[in-house]
Amino acid sequence: MAVAIPSRQLFIDGEWREPVNGKRIPIVNPATEEIIGTIPAATAEDVNIAVDAARRALARNRGRDWASASGAHRAKYLRAIAAKITERKSELAKLEAIDCGKPLEEAAWDIDDVAACFEYYADLAKGLDAKQKAPVSLPMNTFKSHVLKEPIGVVGLITPWNYPLLMATWKVAPALAAGCAAILKPSELSSITCLELAEVCREVRLPRGALNILTGLGSEAGAPLASHPHVDKIAFTGSTVTGSKIMTAAAQIVKPVTLELGGKSPIVVFEDVDLDKAAEWTLFGCFWTNGQICSATSRLLVQESIATEFLDRLVKWVKNIKISDPMEEGCRLGPVVNSGQYEKVMKFIMTAKSEGATVLCGGGRPQHLKKGYFVEPTIITDITTSMQIWREEVFGPVLCVKTFRTEDEAIELANDTRYGLAAAVISNDLERCERVTKAFQSGIVWVNCSQPCFCQAPWGGKKRSGFGRELGEWGLDNYLSVKQVTRYISNEPWGWYVAPKPKL
Repeated sequence: MAVAIPSRQLFIDGEWREPVNGKRIPIVNPATEEIIGTIPAATAEDVNIAVDAARRALARNRGRDWASASGAHRAKYLRAIAAKITERKSELAKLEAIDCGKPLEEAAWDIDDVAACFEYYADLAKGLDAKQKAPVSLPMNTFKSHVLKEPIGVVGLITPWNYPLLMATWKVAPALAAGCAAILKPSELSSITCLELAEVCREVRLPRGALNILTGLGSEAGAPLASHPHVDKIAFTGSTVTGSKIMTAAAQIVKPVTLELGGKSPIVVFEDVDLDKAAEWTLFGCFWTNGQICSATSRLLVQESIATEFLDRLVKWVKNIKISDPMEEGCRLGPVVNSGQYEKVMKFIMTAKSEGATVLCGGGRPQHLKKGYFVEPTIITDITTSMQIWREEVFGPVLCVKTFRTEDEAIELANDTRYGLAAAVISNDLERCERVTKAFQSGIVWVNCSQPCFCQAPWGGKKRSGFGRELGEWGLDNYLSVKQVTRYISNEPWGWYVAPKPKL
């Protein structure tokens, strides 16, 4: 299935613009290891130009063109973007699959979610109008107070490579809905569809500078964006290490940040479950998106009484997973994103074995695939809590397993991590599920499932998984500033100071 890769430039001020240094970065298909195109490589000079364009967009016509326009006005653009995304779904899904390696059917699902997310935030943008001047109840009848919700300003949006267009949309859609002007910096490992979003915005005539898209390396484009003095906020999804650097840079000028970082999430399976249903959710929770999910429930805790039978069932399910080029029909596991990620995942597996763990299945390259960055779905047992595989995020199709006897032990093991993004519990005892849900130290809990995500529900973690919430109304609040307006309504003087005596 031949897929033409568009050749694009940076998108700044509503126009395609060559990067100042003229350099480009090769695009490598992770399934074939072949170079299939290039993307422009932005640097600090391009960031400066984009920030200037974004600030002009906010100020144009005293803000009436965008920032101070009605939410209903901005909603029209978001709906137009959603319609164009839906119109181009097939093409965008193929570009996503070939760029980051996720199965084509999964990529198509992502594109549906992209369109739905723009539609959802169009509704919220329109709803903002009715919320303006919301009254505040005061204890003194000589004052009246209300609240205005205003865009926070120019925002820098830095996004990862595992959900290239969808994760970008999680930030772009609410930022635009709020009336911000945004600069999107997608990962250099998968930027194709984000550049196509730029083309969509050009086609719907989004006001110039409202969205600018800069591709390039994190050190050359992302870092200057994060530390830029005229960027009012940074929203970042990615590694905890990079998130810490962004937070440090933002702290120098007291810039707010939203961080969605790494995870090492648990899935707890109790003895009263349907083994096949639990097995499928366990594998989906770890191997979906080729195992490259920040919220992956990659630590399986299974009750000791069913452990042997459950693991046997898991292995049988794993052997049914079709591992292939993402473009093949029925593919359920594609390659990891690049050679560096492949080497990292394989090193995790080797270290686990050297520390005494057992590779129950997988652990290498699929024998029928001689090229591409493919890793077999891997299950590792005989884990101790001091092992690297238990404590660190792999970001690949690797599931580690421990057993437990009691509910209290399961909770203690589940929370034995510096991360706190997500957790899952599988049991037919709903009262138990409720107890465990309350005990989990995470921002997201799944009950009798793993990984479902809806743009209406909040997304984010605690501990070293970051802070702030994306999606839902919480996602819109990220990009709004609340202004208190209070008016003195009495005809009487305030009377605090002694009035000057009138001259005779």
